[in-house]
Amino acid sequence: MAQKTPKGFRLHVGIFGRRNVGKSSLLNAVTRQFVSLVSEVAGTTTDPVEKPMELLPLGPVLFIDTAGVDDIGSLGEMRVARTRQVFDRTDVGVIVCQAGEWDEFEERILNELRQREVPVVVVFNKSDLGQPGERLLADLDEQKVIWMKTVANKSDGVFGLREALIKAAPDDFVNAPRIIGDLISPGDMVMLVMPIDKEAPKGRLILPQVQTVRDILDSDACCTIAKENELTAAIEGMKEPPVMVVTDSQAFEQVNADTPADVQLTSFSVLFARAKGDLTAMVAGTTAIDSLKDGSKVLVAEACCHHPIEDDIGRVKIPRWLRQRTGADLEFTTVQGRDFPEDLSSYSLVIHCGACMFNRREVLSRIVRCRKAGVPITNYGLTIAYSLNMFERVLQPFPDALAVYQETRAGQEVEQQESSSVS
Repeated sequence: MAQKTPKGFRLHVGIFGRRNVGKSSLLNAVTRQFVSLVSEVAGTTTDPVEKPMELLPLGPVLFIDTAGVDDIGSLGEMRVARTRQVFDRTDVGVIVCQAGEWDEFEERILNELRQREVPVVVVFNKSDLGQPGERLLADLDEQKVIWMKTVANKSDGVFGLREALIKAAPDDFVNAPRIIGDLISPGDMVMLVMPIDKEAPKGRLILPQVQTVRDILDSDACCTIAKENELTAAIEGMKEPPVMVVTDSQAFEQVNADTPADVQLTSFSVLFARAKGDLTAMVAGTTAIDSLKDGSKVLVAEACCHHPIEDDIGRVKIPRWLRQRTGADLEFTTVQGRDFPEDLSSYSLVIHCGACMFNRREVLSRIVRCRKAGVPITNYGLTIAYSLNMFERVLQPFPDALAVYQETRAGQEVEQQESSSVS
């Protein structure tokens, strides 16, 4: 069976617009496949429809055809809510309107995308039935918004749209952060510690492990793999120690004890905090753990929808480690997939998983939402390392993030001293 690029590493192109303006026809024309149902009946598309494809020279892309955001009725409201979730993970937004029909509705979509700093391509579809106004086109040009004219059901203008999407692709996709490749050199040996627990798919490795191995190979480096109870023997059997040990965060305590002090140590989850989000922001957020007290509410966010096991990391292990670290009676809420709360104000901390199933845009959107709400955010690996008092060692491969942590801690100590002197 052919292996596909995971969704989280694809450019996400969200297609937005009113009902029945030809969004689905446009997607079918771009992908050259009958992906979305097409009908003269408004509201044919209900849930967002996803179609992965290769868009050269960019590579893997995920098109998301949304329900019309002018949908009506109770079901319509639910469809619109699903559509609005797509904004959070859109790398390039495509606004489709019928040529000659642009008003405040399309302006709101454009403003929403521009506020999120998402590149936009405007498509005036059904241009055989009407033309956009010259003043509108001048306004779009002034805002440096790319626009196209198409007749989707005839494939007119579709080739130009593909070129426009390539041109609009954001730099942070084209030059996306590496997982580990920029931390190592060609020929380096990296030791990967991979516990095999009940959540690991039978016969397969979990996605972050696979993606890390691929990035090591792409960097012309080497890796060897062991389970946590085999690490000592594996290192002793090497002619030279590895330049870095990367472990599953759940095995931090044992792996930290068994890894030589002069070998850098981190985890898959910490690597993904950087590759999929903002490591420095999450490092700063991690220090909020020490501010948790009895009754503090902690939100645990999982990108995937796995079936929880008996000793689940997000529901059992992390709550246990945090309670041990803080000595506080904390309240935990767990959400999965894209069920991220609109109102974060009641939470004292958000702890996100490594987000291997999400693209970087969606993780950054969640970080921004937490920042606006004044709620610190961290992730699984950082939380575990902090709770086990090994935070600085885990951050050694990331000098900038380590400096942020040390500065944050120094500031907190000054505040504590000033507070003590006043009291």
